[in-house]
Amino acid sequence: MHHNREVSAALDFLVQLLDLETIEENMYRGIQPDEERQRVFGGQVAAQALMAAGRTVDQGNVHSLHSYFLRAGDPKIPILYEVDRIRDGKSFTTRRVVAIQHGRAIYNMEASFHVSEESFDHQFTMPVVPDPETLPNLKERVETMGGNVDEWFKRPHPIDQRFIGEPPWSAKHSKQPYQQVWIKADGTLADSQLLHSCVATYASDMSLFDAILGPHSVNWDDGHFMGASLDHCMWFHRDFRVDDWLLYDMDSPAAHGARGLARGFLYDRSGRLCVSLVQEGLVRRI
Repeated sequence: MHHNREVSAALDFLVQLLDLETIEENMYRGIQPDEERQRVFGGQVAAQALMAAGRTVDQGNVHSLHSYFLRAGDPKIPILYEVDRIRDGKSFTTRRVVAIQHGRAIYNMEASFHVSEESFDHQFTMPVVPDPETLPNLKERVETMGGNVDEWFKRPHPIDQRFIGEPPWSAKHSKQPYQQVWIKADGTLADSQLLHSCVATYASDMSLFDAILGPHSVNWDDGHFMGASLDHCMWFHRDFRVDDWLLYDMDSPAAHGARGLARGFLYDRSGRLCVSLVQEGLVRRI
């Protein structure tokens, strides 16, 4: 059992975002944060969609999700999530979720849930990296860097991030298609694997795209490119807690034709590979 520790206001609000309102059977509504954004954060939509799917599942934990971002979300109105109960099996349960705004789909997800079984077991070895306690948090990074740092990085966040090496917005960044960061929810969460999986889904979209941008001299504010997530896929290998430190190890194998691919792996402190993920993003020159 985890001892309670103070939950940051940002994490508390993220939990509220994930506490969807039931509108009708298989229909849920998610609220939006009151902040200035041109479009909804993709990780929020994915996390809320996974929560909607999980609300309709009686057994098993999510083991995979495959999703597409179809349109930019409007941050000024709630999002409706419609769940299709495609299959309820003895071992696997499948759900399809469509996120809707202004009468149109902005996002769709296929999620599969699996009753735990014992079988073969192997994994990649966790990279050797500094402990998160030895690294500055995001606020400390921003304060020491000065210069032109996006206001987004200066806000309170529900996820504590400790970058290994230079952060992606730093002029000293290695210009390699790799990135590593320790992540952890900023407080203690309830003992719900669905909640931990949803928060990890939210956090997974916070920095994965930056691995694609790593080799290129662009950033989100320079106006020289248009960037957006196209799809997002995750595989949950074993139970984990996102309120304990997870190493997010990322790379980008390729970018071509205005699209870039990024992979990510989430390891816990004991070295277990808990989640694997892949995202393709639009990287269009302007």
